[in-house]
Amino acid sequence: MGLQRFERRLERLVEGAFSKAFRSGLQPVEIGRRIAREMDAGRTLGVRGPVAPNRITVRLSNEDLERFAGFRDALVAELADAAREHARDEGYHFSGPVEVTIEADENARRGDLQVRAEIIAGAVGAPGTLVLPDGRRVQLGEEPAIIGRLPDCVVALTDPQVSRHHAEIRRDERGYRVVDLDSMNGIQVNGVQVREHLLADGDVVLVGATEIRYEES
Repeated sequence: MGLQRFERRLERLVEGAFSKAFRSGLQPVEIGRRIAREMDAGRTLGVRGPVAPNRITVRLSNEDLERFAGFRDALVAELADAAREHARDEGYHFSGPVEVTIEADENARRGDLQVRAEIIAGAVGAPGTLVLPDGRRVQLGEEPAIIGRLPDCVVALTDPQVSRHHAEIRRDERGYRVVDLDSMNGIQVNGVQVREHLLADGDVVLVGATEIRYEES
């Protein structure tokens, strides 16, 4: 599950210089678990299925916030990824980009944790990014982005299951859409075979054996 992957990533994140900060007190994984519960509680039914909260605010004591200060940005990124993975595991969709913020609660004591999860619609046609398995990020623009084996592709893959020009990411008035270019093996989005699909934040496109995640930025 997404939270299990999140826990493993957090273990790597807090190794070495950060390990002393987590011998006691509030643990980052507790925040991830609370976010998952708030997403479950705040989901609603949409046209495409369950819609989960995408704007998440974490409120901590000043003391706990200070403990996280050395890698706050990295923790926020991991929490956002954990939220996306939980949504994929549960079949949730988002109506806008996933945003996680961590802020101080002046009245909180050490160990206190509050999480507010809201559904906030994103702007139509918001900028998008493709995240490749090796961590590389490909910024999308107005021009179509072709995925395939040929070197002229914006996303060039060596996967033998991928056609020379396999799929294309196109921008239209509603956002970014992935379109199969009559490929041999087709494409999947979130495990479902499609000919074309309007992408939402966190969607995973399978091209051959390569998973490419779409994020709104």
